[in-house]
Amino acid sequence: MFLAGFWPVYQFLWTVYFIVMFLIGFWCIFMFFGVVIPMWLTEGLAEYFGKTKKFNPEDIRRKTLAEQEGVEVIYNQPKGDGPYLHAGHH
Repeated sequence: MFLAGFWPVYQFLWTVYFIVMFLIGFWCIFMFFGVVIPMWLTEGLAEYFGKTKKFNPEDIRRKTLAEQEGVEVIYNQPKGDGPYLHAGHH
C-alpha cells in the first residue's frame, strides 16, 4: 500500500481490488441473509419436524445409461487390444 504513493498504477489497482472485494463481500452477506437463512427457516425446519419427505440423494443422482427407463444399451465387443474405431477404419 505504501508503494501506491510512488506509482499511480498501484493506487488504481488497489482501488479496483477494494471495490471488487467490497462487492463480493456484500453479495455474500446478502445471499447468506437473503437466501440461506430463509431456506433454513422454511425447507430445513419443515424437513426436521417431518412436514416434508426426507431428502434422499438417490432421487437427484444422475442415472447411468443402463439405469434409465426405455434405454437399450448395445455393447460393442471388438476383438484385439485396441484402440478401437467404432465407425469403421479411417
